[in-house]
Amino acid sequence: MARISGVDIPKQKRGVVSLTYIFGIGKSRAQSILISAKVDESKKVQDWTDEETSRIREVVASFKIEGELRSEVQLNIKRLMDIGCYRGIRHRTGLPLRGQRTKNNSRTRKGKRKTVANKKKVTK
Repeated sequence: MARISGVDIPKQKRGVVSLTYIFGIGKSRAQSILISAKVDESKKVQDWTDEETSRIREVVASFKIEGELRSEVQLNIKRLMDIGCYRGIRHRTGLPLRGQRTKNNSRTRKGKRKTVANKKKVTK
């Protein structure tokens, strides 16, 4: 496995696909990285030379990725929660924050169902 910015990327996959294993690099950014590093997009990682790998590492280092990006995202979420805006409140309560309905769906945000028992009727 090749190691770029602290992440082991798979050798048997094409360069574009394997670069997406790094947090903060999607398909389009991976393509632009390979173009600027002058590496063929269809080439597999195991076929990269040491020179190509080092060029890719240099280009990747110019982007905000992995730990630095994760911490920035967490700080943005914390800021929203601190100022008490709608999105921050939804983050705090663990509910969806982009306008989705919550009556029937949103199980991934709300978690496993919690059944609430009905009140027993008083018998006379």
